Amino acid sequence: MIAFVTIGTNKLKSSSEFYDKILLPFSIVQVDSDERYIGYANIDDPEDIQLYIMKPYNKEVASIGNGTMIAFLADSKKIVDQFHSIALKNGGIDEGSPGPRHGTDYYAYIRDLDGNKICAYTASKI
Repeated sequence: MIAFVTIGTNKLKSSSEFYDKILLPFSIVQVDSDERYIGYANIDDPEDIQLYIMKPYNKEVASIGNGTMIAFLADSKKIVDQFHSIALKNGGIDEGSPGPRHGTDYYAYIRDLDGNKICAYTASKI
Protein backbone atom coordinates (compact mmCIF):
# COMPACT_ATOMS: atom_id res chain seq x y z
CA MET A 1 0.00 0.00 0.00
CA ILE A 2 2.85 2.44 0.73
CA ALA A 3 5.59 2.88 -1.88
CA PHE A 4 8.09 4.62 0.43
CA VAL A 5 8.31 6.96 3.41
CA THR A 6 10.37 10.12 3.80
CA ILE A 7 11.50 11.62 7.10
CA GLY A 8 12.70 15.21 7.08
CA THR A 9 15.98 16.12 8.74
CA ASN A 10 18.05 19.25 9.22
CA LYS A 11 21.23 17.30 9.97
CA LEU A 12 21.64 14.63 7.31
CA LYS A 13 24.98 13.26 8.51
CA SER A 14 24.07 12.82 12.18
CA SER A 15 20.59 11.62 11.25
CA SER A 16 22.01 8.97 8.92
CA GLU A 17 24.37 7.76 11.66
CA PHE A 18 21.38 7.48 14.02
CA TYR A 19 19.17 5.61 11.51
CA ASP A 20 22.02 3.32 10.43
CA LYS A 21 22.15 2.08 14.04
CA ILE A 22 18.46 1.85 14.94
CA LEU A 23 17.43 0.15 11.68
CA LEU A 24 20.08 -2.57 11.76
CA PRO A 25 18.04 -4.92 14.02
CA PHE A 26 15.32 -4.83 11.31
CA SER A 27 17.88 -5.78 8.62
CA ILE A 28 17.35 -2.35 7.03
CA VAL A 29 20.52 -0.74 5.69
CA GLN A 30 21.65 2.39 3.87
CA VAL A 31 21.76 1.69 0.13
CA ASP A 32 21.80 5.10 -1.59
CA SER A 33 22.72 8.69 -0.81
CA ASP A 34 23.53 12.11 -2.14
CA GLU A 35 23.88 15.57 -0.58
CA ARG A 36 20.09 15.79 0.07
CA TYR A 37 19.01 12.28 1.12
CA ILE A 38 19.87 8.79 2.38
CA GLY A 39 17.88 5.79 1.11
CA TYR A 40 17.29 2.61 3.13
CA ALA A 41 16.15 -0.85 2.07
CA ASN A 42 15.96 -4.37 3.42
CA ILE A 43 19.40 -5.99 3.26
CA ASP A 44 17.93 -8.81 1.13
CA ASP A 45 16.36 -6.40 -1.41
CA PRO A 46 18.68 -3.38 -1.74
CA GLU A 47 17.06 -2.16 -4.96
CA ASP A 48 13.69 -1.58 -3.23
CA ILE A 49 14.26 1.62 -1.25
CA GLN A 50 11.36 2.10 1.14
CA LEU A 51 12.65 4.79 3.50
CA TYR A 52 14.41 8.07 2.89
CA ILE A 53 15.74 10.59 5.37
CA MET A 54 16.14 13.87 3.59
CA LYS A 55 16.55 17.60 3.68
CA PRO A 56 13.27 19.21 2.58
CA TYR A 57 13.04 19.84 -1.16
CA ASN A 58 11.87 23.44 -0.61
CA LYS A 59 15.03 24.13 1.43
CA GLU A 60 12.92 25.18 4.43
CA VAL A 61 13.56 23.81 7.92
CA ALA A 62 12.40 20.22 8.45
CA SER A 63 9.72 19.99 11.13
CA ILE A 64 7.76 17.23 12.83
CA GLY A 65 4.07 16.57 12.22
CA ASN A 66 1.74 16.60 15.20
CA GLY A 67 0.18 13.13 15.26
CA THR A 68 2.59 11.79 12.64
CA MET A 69 4.43 8.57 13.45
CA ILE A 70 6.25 5.86 11.54
CA ALA A 71 6.14 2.29 12.85
CA PHE A 72 8.54 -0.52 12.00
CA LEU A 73 7.31 -4.11 12.25
CA ALA A 74 9.71 -6.30 14.25
CA ASP A 75 9.95 -10.08 14.23
CA SER A 76 10.36 -10.26 18.02
CA LYS A 77 10.27 -8.40 21.32
CA LYS A 78 14.07 -8.61 21.34
CA ILE A 79 14.24 -6.44 18.20
CA VAL A 80 11.81 -3.91 19.72
CA ASP A 81 14.01 -3.76 22.82
CA GLN A 82 17.18 -3.37 20.71
CA PHE A 83 15.60 -0.57 18.66
CA HIS A 84 14.66 1.37 21.80
CA SER A 85 18.00 0.84 23.53
CA ILE A 86 20.07 1.74 20.47
CA ALA A 87 17.99 4.87 19.89
CA LEU A 88 18.45 6.13 23.44
CA LYS A 89 22.20 5.42 23.37
CA ASN A 90 22.50 7.47 20.18
CA GLY A 91 20.62 10.63 21.12
CA GLY A 92 17.01 9.51 20.67
CA ILE A 93 14.37 10.51 23.22
CA ASP A 94 12.15 7.98 25.01
CA GLU A 95 8.48 8.36 24.05
CA GLY A 96 7.35 5.05 25.54
CA SER A 97 9.49 2.26 26.92
CA PRO A 98 9.18 -1.24 25.44
CA GLY A 99 6.19 -3.09 26.78
CA PRO A 100 2.81 -4.65 26.11
CA ARG A 101 0.04 -2.58 24.60
CA HIS A 102 -3.27 -3.53 23.00
CA GLY A 103 -3.40 -7.04 24.40
CA THR A 104 -0.63 -9.20 22.95
CA ASP A 105 1.24 -6.51 21.00
CA TYR A 106 4.63 -5.18 22.18
CA TYR A 107 5.66 -1.60 21.38
CA ALA A 108 8.42 0.97 21.96
CA TYR A 109 8.43 4.63 20.96
CA ILE A 110 11.24 7.14 20.46
CA ARG A 111 11.86 10.58 18.98
CA ASP A 112 14.74 10.81 16.53
CA LEU A 113 17.35 13.59 16.44
CA ASP A 114 14.91 15.92 14.64
CA GLY A 115 11.93 15.11 16.88
CA ASN A 116 10.15 12.67 14.55
CA LYS A 117 8.17 10.00 16.41
CA ILE A 118 9.25 6.47 15.52
CA CYS A 119 7.75 3.21 16.79
CA ALA A 120 8.78 -0.43 16.73
CA TYR A 121 6.27 -3.17 17.45
CA THR A 122 5.65 -6.86 17.22
CA ALA A 123 2.43 -8.80 17.44
CA SER A 124 4.29 -11.66 19.14
CA LYS A 125 2.72 -13.23 22.19
CA ILE A 126 4.01 -11.78 25.43
